[in-house]
Amino acid sequence: MAKVAFIGLGVMGYPMAGHLKARGGHDVTVYNRTGAKAEQWAAAFGGRTAATPAEAAKDQDFVFACVGNDDDLRSVTTGENGAFETMAPGSVFIDNTTASAAVARELYAAAAAKGAHFIDAPVSGGQAGAENGVLTVMCGGDAEAFDK
Repeated sequence: MAKVAFIGLGVMGYPMAGHLKARGGHDVTVYNRTGAKAEQWAAAFGGRTAATPAEAAKDQDFVFACVGNDDDLRSVTTGENGAFETMAPGSVFIDNTTASAAVARELYAAAAAKGAHFIDAPVSGGQAGAENGVLTVMCGGDAEAFDK
């Protein structure tokens, strides 16, 4: 069992985080801009909620994000109260957002500067794939972080 944060509970992130908890058995903390959505998820799956991405990421082994776009991703990682503020050295940030290669390179460098890892991991399979736990994940990053 790993300690996991999941940031972004939209149509993809909500079921993805649920599978990490219900099927994977991981200890999951979630953050969502709309706190009521995070509370709904916690009630359904038994995980915890956090008030900020930084709070969600603190002391976690892995931090996942599935948000809307490059700007949203920057906001939850390097913005005020972003996840990178509290991620521990050696922890892994996994970005499931369909974002640009430029932001992936930028956040890879920002994570490395903190001693953390960054995996660019967009998903394919749509909402039905997320709900049924059958997404295809395409990963880019260091082998050490991927193996972890």
